[in-house]
Amino acid sequence: MVAPVRVRETLVIPDDELSWRFSRSSGPGGQGVNTTDSRVELSFDVTASRVLSATARARIAERLRHRLVDGVLTVVASEHRSQLRNREAAQERLAALLEDALRPPPPPRRPTKPSRAARARRVEQKRRAGETKRLRRRPDDA
Repeated sequence: MVAPVRVRETLVIPDDELSWRFSRSSGPGGQGVNTTDSRVELSFDVTASRVLSATARARIAERLRHRLVDGVLTVVASEHRSQLRNREAAQERLAALLEDALRPPPPPRRPTKPSRAARARRVEQKRRAGETKRLRRRPDDA
């Protein structure tokens, strides 16, 4: 029933690298909440994974460092009433987190300077603002 997590076409985390925990949920479900273990915790040990390359492992460790505890990434799902739907939600959440962390960094910003016309517009706008403030003063202060 447990399926591997597909992060991308080229990266699939096998189910033997995933750890599941179930507990009572605090969400919707009425009296059923008190009897069913519908809350799901899905854990993935990033540092011990066989499917991640060294580059991918380093990128995930860097970008998700605030979410990792001893190299283990854990996601929780408890918004649905059924354990199965929460399992699916946790898998989707884990895949989205890893996909986002594995995205290559954006190209560096090329610094630019404002054009001469833009600088002139800024100075003119400042002059007008100063003039407006000057006109707001009491006549005896001018």
